[in-house]
Order: sequence, then structure tokens, then C-alpha cells
Amino acid sequence: MNAEVGFNGRELRELMLRTPRLTLAAAESLTAGHVQAMISATPGASDYFRGGVTAYTLEAKVNLLRVNRAAAALVNCVSASVAEQMAIGACELFDADVAVATTGYAEPSVEWAVTEPLAWWALARRRETASFSVRSGRVVCAGATRVEAQTTVARTALAELSAWLREVREKQN
Repeated sequence: MNAEVGFNGRELRELMLRTPRLTLAAAESLTAGHVQAMISATPGASDYFRGGVTAYTLEAKVNLLRVNRAAAALVNCVSASVAEQMAIGACELFDADVAVATTGYAEPSVEWAVTEPLAWWALARRRETASFSVRSGRVVCAGATRVEAQTTVARTALAELSAWLREVREKQN
């Protein structure tokens, strides 16, 4: 676990507000609002942040974010695919250009054979063709408490969002 994952709110704001300006949404499960709190802690976040949703249950993920019920149920809503569907769903729900999503286990789960906190993060970016570009990854938080895992996953997801936006912006220049 790396509790000091590099996320810089000012950098995210600058990346979002470059021309062309982008809008952002969030869909959270495991992080339960930590991602949205980190985004909104930066002055000027209202210039690009459209909003977010904490979809903790399968029902919320299906109803709000259009996650595939059958596929999500098979993995207890914890997979790269579910995180990617959540990110796309957040883009659609908030009519945003970009979204970040998190889903995972904040603590071990005997039922699902999870021995340490872990999560999937995903990013979605709307393309001009009405499709989405996605990127996702996994975070393992060995030895972390529930809140440490939530914080680490939120920071990791936002650091990955900033890195992806740097790549996108470099290609635009």
C-alpha cells in the first residue's frame, strides 16, 4: 500500500480547464465519496466538476450507472469491467466528458475469498464518435485499515486520471 500516492488537485484543475475544456464526473463504491471530496477540495473545481454518485449496492450500480446486472453479480460488483461500466455510466448520467470510478473491498471478505483490501479504478473519456475510451487498473492495499484503503484508492484513481489527461493533452499539442 502506498498512502502517499501523488494526486495534485491543482494539476487536475489545470488539465481539465485547458482548451478544449473538459467536464468531470465520479462514480464511487468502495471510496464512498472520498474521490468527490478530493476533487472538490481544490478551488475552482466547480468550473469542471459536474458531480458524482456513490453507488454502493448492485441495485444502485444498475439503476444509476447502467452496470450489467448479471455480470456484476458474478463478481460481487468488483472487477475492471464493472469499474469501466461505472465510469461510462457517470459520463452519461452527468453529461461529462471524463469520469473516474472505483469499486472494491475496503476490508477482507471471507465469502469472496478476499484476504486484503483491493479495488479497481476506471477512467472513461467520451470520444467524438459517441463511444468511450477507457482505462482501468487494480490497487491492493495490504495491511490497510478501511479508511486507509478508501483514501489510497481515491488518491490512486485521481493520480491515474491526471496521468491519463497529461497524455491526452500532449497528443492535442
